[in-house]
Amino acid sequence: MAADNARYIWHPMAAPAATEAALPTIITQGEGVFVQDIDGKRYLDCTAGLWCVNVGHRRPEIKQAIVDQLDQIAYYGTFSNLSNPPSIALSARLIKMLAPEKMARVMYGSGGSDANETAFKLARQYWKLSGKPEKTKIFSLKHGYHGLHFGGMSAGGNIMWRRAYEPMLPGFFQAEAPYLYRNPWTNDPERLVDLCIDDLEREILHQGADTVAAFVAEPVQGAGGLIVPPARYWPRLRELCDRHDILLIADEVVTGFGRTGSMFGARAWGVAPDIMNFAKGINSAYVPLGATVVNERVARAWDTDHPLATIMHGYTYSGHPLACAAALANLDIVEREDLPGNAARQGEYFLARLRELLDYKQVGEVRGKGLMLGIELVLDKATKAPLPPTHPASKKLYATLCAQGLLVRIAGNKIILSPPLTFEKEHVERCMNGLHAAFEAIAAD
Repeated sequence: MAADNARYIWHPMAAPAATEAALPTIITQGEGVFVQDIDGKRYLDCTAGLWCVNVGHRRPEIKQAIVDQLDQIAYYGTFSNLSNPPSIALSARLIKMLAPEKMARVMYGSGGSDANETAFKLARQYWKLSGKPEKTKIFSLKHGYHGLHFGGMSAGGNIMWRRAYEPMLPGFFQAEAPYLYRNPWTNDPERLVDLCIDDLEREILHQGADTVAAFVAEPVQGAGGLIVPPARYWPRLRELCDRHDILLIADEVVTGFGRTGSMFGARAWGVAPDIMNFAKGINSAYVPLGATVVNERVARAWDTDHPLATIMHGYTYSGHPLACAAALANLDIVEREDLPGNAARQGEYFLARLRELLDYKQVGEVRGKGLMLGIELVLDKATKAPLPPTHPASKKLYATLCAQGLLVRIAGNKIILSPPLTFEKEHVERCMNGLHAAFEAIAAD
């Protein structure tokens, strides 16, 4: 089976030659915060699959919800005036959960890339319906990640995701991210907020605010480097967007449903966006699902007989009954077990323990919010020169962690830790023991 992997499959974010050269780790089972490979080796899942299995693996409640729905109907679409009960029930539940943000309508897709694509289309359509058809441009942040559809890549702020597929779509622009460890200006978080907002506003005014439809960002940047903004950054974003009549889109694909220690990432910063994008934690990835949610202000634009009011957008699996049934069961667990609260408590402890790693010469910084944590690897602490992904130390770290029975994600020069939100202190201790062993192994070399 392992040999067939490279023979038949191309993997996301991987060079085919690399997957041909190394046999894959084939995961066959999961239980709670642990998974097991085809050879019977057990691992602590410190990535929750890919930021997403928030309630843990093999939850019987979600399995039963899927089986119950299968006993009724596995699939029926939601195009035009068709629907199905789980998609209706989930939309009502999401709007109730998002009452503080005054959200009003839900549109489904199959994942986070779909959710962002939907948000960009709806933002442009909103301004056409509002009599401002020139407002089409989308602003985002350097280091941001918004999926791999062409819209998401065009908004994405890292050249490595884009280079092979350029040119990107026109009308997308990136501004400086509030990256305290690496920015061109300052080490003062308060000053950094002012400088980043000023930089963004200058570019908006240069482009013409009357041509800008929306600004999109992750409440905490994930795949681009686990960048936690200073506390004032998101409130200042909200003020800036209001001042220039620009829609604020929160990409909550990773941060939604508890990962940062708050039910929603933007809510943790005290901000209500105009549009919010969800996937991953919405149903812990038991069945692919994404959702784009718009607030009352945005939804009202469709209360019209405008010739462009038809939403000419959607996916075959929008509102898939099995995915929505899984989501309803998943959200029961998230709320009943207060997983956002657990993420806050365990994340605070985890981050404190991670600071021990700053004693190693390869660790430039540790940072995080909730159970969304990162370790930045460097060649030199003084210059902050990044540790190249191909460096022997990077490969040794990953190999040692796997040997210790830990699954982590190394993205560029960052070790990303995003475990299930059911993580407990004993799991943090086990992860820390493995991390210390890995860094001590490369120190010995």
